[in-house]
Amino acid sequence: MTSLPPPSTKKLGLVIDLDTCVGCHACAVACKEWNAGGIAGPLTDSDPYGKAPDGVWFNRVHSYELEATSACAGATAQPAQTLHFPRSCLHCETPACVTVCPTGASYKRGEDGIVLVDEDKCIGCGLCAWACPYGAREMSPVEGVMKKCTLCVDRIYNENLPEAEREPACVQVCPTRARHFGDLGDPDSAVSRLVAERGGVALMPELGYQPVNRYLPPRARRAGGEQETEGETIASEAASGWLSRILRR
Repeated sequence: MTSLPPPSTKKLGLVIDLDTCVGCHACAVACKEWNAGGIAGPLTDSDPYGKAPDGVWFNRVHSYELEATSACAGATAQPAQTLHFPRSCLHCETPACVTVCPTGASYKRGEDGIVLVDEDKCIGCGLCAWACPYGAREMSPVEGVMKKCTLCVDRIYNENLPEAEREPACVQVCPTRARHFGDLGDPDSAVSRLVAERGGVALMPELGYQPVNRYLPPRARRAGGEQETEGETIASEAASGWLSRILRR
């Protein structure tokens, strides 16, 4: 089994704003395009134009219809709404996918906390996918190896790109700026401040894997669908709870 490096002070990750995500799937498409030719490429497809298209995607966006809720225990009543939920690897601090890997193919980088797969070592056993509670890994049926979000590691450190473009492809293309990238290990970074201001939550923290990525809960809305006053959000505890329930569906 693979051991983990000491906790890194630098924790690169994503912050996703569920209040502004419109479910356009631009992040998924841009991710597919960039990584099909990157260090994790190719990202194969099967029957892409047929009745049952399938393939390897590092980013997927799920949409859910949330029922209206009544005001209770100090919580604001919420109208029914559609929630778009982008899902990808959370680059956990103590990832189960790494510790179960029998060959060391899955590993966590000590310098920035990114979790990667060495495809030359992967034997396609699928143990990491079974261990990941977030469904963030996908087996390539063509190559027989596991693949996952790399946080565009071959992009964010690419000095041949303008500095403004050294961020994950999914962040670059988001039309509503619902996706943010940065160092969540630095409490003074822009992403850490955003999480603190908006009450960002981790997914299923009770499992103990300490995911780095954070989700910003939707802002509360009036019955007519209008947004409440600036800064009023669904409480972090409540948001964490219903996000966890959604993920377990």
